[in-house]
Formats: sequence, C-alpha cells, structure tokens
Amino acid sequence: MDKKAFGSRLRQARKDRGLTSEKLSELCNINATYLRQIEGGTKVPSLPIFISLCEALDASPNSLLIDSLPGIGLETINELAALWKAATPSQIKVITAMLTSALRVLQESQTETT
Repeated sequence: MDKKAFGSRLRQARKDRGLTSEKLSELCNINATYLRQIEGGTKVPSLPIFISLCEALDASPNSLLIDSLPGIGLETINELAALWKAATPSQIKVITAMLTSALRVLQESQTETT
C-alpha cells in the first residue's frame, strides 16, 4: 500500500467534507497528531481506526484504498458504490447472495483448471 497516496486521499476526503483534522480525530476518538501522521503517510491506521475514518467521512474503503486494489478502476468502484447506495436492504441481501454464489463458482472453476 502506498501510505503517502492513502494519506493524501484521506486528507482530501476530510477537506471535501469540510472537516478539520481536529474535528475528524474527535469523531474517530483518536489523537489529532496521529491523524496528521496518517494523512502525511508516516503511519497506517489499524482496521478499527480505518473503519471509523470511513464512517466519519462517509467514504467507501475502496475510494481510500484504490491503489491497493489491482485490476479495479476507480470508475468501476464508484459505479458499484452508487448502485449499492441506491439499493434497498432487501435488494442488498439478494445482491450479496448473488455475488457470493458467483465468486464461489469462479473460485471452484479456477481450482479445477490448476
């Protein structure tokens, strides 16, 4: 993972939401200095802190980790995120079941060919 790129995207998401680093750190129950270190690319947040940051910024994990997702373009991720946000809870259950099933079949077919 490119820590500098991640930090830059996090900083931009914070600014896009009109939040100061102090306010975001308060929302996430972390030290403002620690947040600035994450944004500067010198620290990487733990998973619970990462989730807290995503929630406070209303940002998808994919948008912050785009450089760590090989083969998936930002446009595809944004399109999927928009579809997901527009789906009802019952539609999300069906979509999740469909994706789970499709991934299982793909993994089985890959195992058979190797």
